[in-house]
Amino acid sequence: MKKTVAEVSLLSTEQLVSQVLPGEQPTQKTISRISGLAVATVSRALGDAPDIGQETKQLVRHVADAIGYVPNRAGVRLRTGRTNVISLVVPAEGDVINNTSRLTSSIAQELRGTRFHLNVLPWFSDEDSLRPIEYIVKTRSADAIIFNMTEPEDRRVEYLLKHNFPFATHGRTKWCEQHAYYDYDNSAFMRVAIKRLAARGRENIHAILPPLNQNYSQDMKRGLEEACSRLGLSYRIAQNVDSDQSSDQIRHWITHRLQNSPEVDAIVSSSSKTAIAAIVAIEQMGRKLGEDIDVYSKEVIPVLKMFRENIVAEFEDVSDAGRFLAKAVLQLLLEPEKKPMQHLEIPVDRTRH
Repeated sequence: MKKTVAEVSLLSTEQLVSQVLPGEQPTQKTISRISGLAVATVSRALGDAPDIGQETKQLVRHVADAIGYVPNRAGVRLRTGRTNVISLVVPAEGDVINNTSRLTSSIAQELRGTRFHLNVLPWFSDEDSLRPIEYIVKTRSADAIIFNMTEPEDRRVEYLLKHNFPFATHGRTKWCEQHAYYDYDNSAFMRVAIKRLAARGRENIHAILPPLNQNYSQDMKRGLEEACSRLGLSYRIAQNVDSDQSSDQIRHWITHRLQNSPEVDAIVSSSSKTAIAAIVAIEQMGRKLGEDIDVYSKEVIPVLKMFRENIVAEFEDVSDAGRFLAKAVLQLLLEPEKKPMQHLEIPVDRTRH
């Protein structure tokens, strides 16, 4: 006897699975047969159509999840022109203490329960960063793109704006008024860092920044220059090493710098990896962290205080960035008439006056 919609909604996963025919690959027709709804209704419910009630959508998703229904992406693309895929394009870097895993996880969590799925596409430092972007656009293998490591005149942003392809960036560019982004105010981070170090009596600052072609590194440089000039502090930016290089390279450079410039009493870092390498070099030189020299660092995973209590650390929550960027691309796809979502996270100045 045919069950009502209400009765179907009460069936357990095991009961629903038992209604899939032997050898049958679950399709929308399968969901239709089990739920008693028309195939067209099932299709529109899975597509989150506004004319389908929430109760019906929940029922269809309940059955679909139970029987293991997976949309045929080729079919979806033919019917709608969309893939229901969001691509996250990130550097394929070996450093495990970075923001990539947290960014990926938070985006995936935000997309959970929607019809969109996350695909992660790496690019390598020895290849053109535009290449994976061009591939996605030309093949239409995703509906929108999220990427990071932006440059002021980022060719990827210029290309995507030209092709009117939906995207959001983790970081700003010269065209940021025209696109969705989430950024951390790295100029403010550096101004706060220098102010806090000055309050601790530090006068000779050395900074190890990301590669200066990247927008956030240039922001850090500006903040460093402004703060040190205002407070009358000496500073130097590492020229032969950056935070993207290996821990050994960073440690060797800091050792060399401390040997040649013993007056250095503070090192500013943009990553946990750099900070840890700096501390190892400092201790090998016989210096006392938190006494005659400080290390001030930004971190995206709160581990530095567990490594050394005397380090001065600023936490950047990349999970907030991931959630925001996921919402931003969903809005671009579902409500394209709205202004692109944009947010600048400003670190809090905790210096006591």
